[in-house]
This record gives sequence, structure tokens and C-alpha cells, in this order.
Amino acid sequence: MEPTKNFKIFLVDDESYCLHLYKQYFNNLGYDDVTSFNNGPDCLNYLTRQPDVIFLDYGMDDISGIDVLKKIKRFNPDIFVVFLSGQENIDTAVNALKFGAFDYIVKGTGDMLKLTKVLNKINDVKELMRAESPTLINKLLAFLQ
Repeated sequence: MEPTKNFKIFLVDDESYCLHLYKQYFNNLGYDDVTSFNNGPDCLNYLTRQPDVIFLDYGMDDISGIDVLKKIKRFNPDIFVVFLSGQENIDTAVNALKFGAFDYIVKGTGDMLKLTKVLNKINDVKELMRAESPTLINKLLAFLQ
């Protein structure tokens, strides 16, 4: 199934090089609605824009990625959060997934391919959720039976 290109994506990383690199990569893939933030609090202030996916740096100076994740999930548990981290530590990854991250990608060799794969997985999950959620008409018909 061809992935949708209309995801609203937030990128959060305190390294401007990474922000620029990943934003350019997503734009090259055809994702036009990509917003970058160089810290967690700025991202949290814009959650009302209802992003579909947030790519979040695990280790930031101002607030930890885990703290940002917890606040995102309290705001809207349906936002897909994917950690991007320079840490290749299994405990760190498990901790991120425990608090609701969809995936954990280690920055470096092969991370661009992993970004594409995770977006495809998110698209598949969203399609399944859409197919599984009954429409208003179906809900009314089921209620009347």
C-alpha cells in the first residue's frame, strides 16, 4: 500500500544539523507538512496543531525526551512518537517504548531507511485503525439491531 504523504510531522532535536537533514529528507519523500523544533517545550506548545507523527530526540538539554513523550501522550495518546537517538542502549529503547513511543531509531548509518520504514508502518497502522473504526452510520445500525 502506498503511504499517505499528508502526515503532519513534527521534528524535535536540539542539533540543528539533524533537524535540517531529517526535514530535507522528509520533504524529498514528499512530506510537505514538516515542522521543526529545537527543544521539547516549543514542540509541546504546538501540540494543538495535531501532528500525526513526532520524531523526538531522546537526549536534549532542556527537557528529556521521555518527559516530552509523557506530556505528548497525556495531551493525545494517538500521536505516533518515534525516538531518534544517538544512544544505542537497549534499556533506553525499552524505556521509551514503555512510555508509549512507537519506535526507537538510532541515529547514524541506515537511519534514513529506518525513517521511511517507520512512516510506512505508521501508515499501515492508521489504515487498519480507519478500517476497524465503524462509521457513524454503522454505529447507528448496530445500535438499532
